[in-house]
Amino acid sequence: MSDNLELSVTRLIDAPIDVVWRVFTEQTNEWFCPKPWRAEVDWDLRAGGRSNTVMYGPNGEENRMEGIILEAIPGKRVVFTDAFKGDWTPQGPFIIGFFEFEAEGDKTRYTGRARHWTEVAKQQHQAMGFADGWGKVAEQLAELAERARAEA
Repeated sequence: MSDNLELSVTRLIDAPIDVVWRVFTEQTNEWFCPKPWRAEVDWDLRAGGRSNTVMYGPNGEENRMEGIILEAIPGKRVVFTDAFKGDWTPQGPFIIGFFEFEAEGDKTRYTGRARHWTEVAKQQHQAMGFADGWGKVAEQLAELAERARAEA
């Protein structure tokens, strides 16, 4: 797969990986989508696990996303796709998503990536506001993790 079909955001979070991972997994609904939207996220974080997310907009919008977790390595990486529903039923694929964590001293480098099947899908994702949306998600994750680190 060519990197030219990938979009990504990265952020250095002022908290160690264990804190970032705990917030990532235990407070997912709080960081998963940009406010004023809210999310209900139900992930079975294991290879083959179900990924089910509903995002609710401020004007009654509802965006449902169902998929499969392809890989889940605690404290390191989660890979998911919307190419299949929970029972391995194919559906119109949009992305393979990656959430990755890497230690940088006592901080964590978070990277969110979306890999697309086609240039058209990548362009659609850019037009939907990928950079702003996934950037805001990274910011919200960082704020929660940095607050949790300070409270520890």
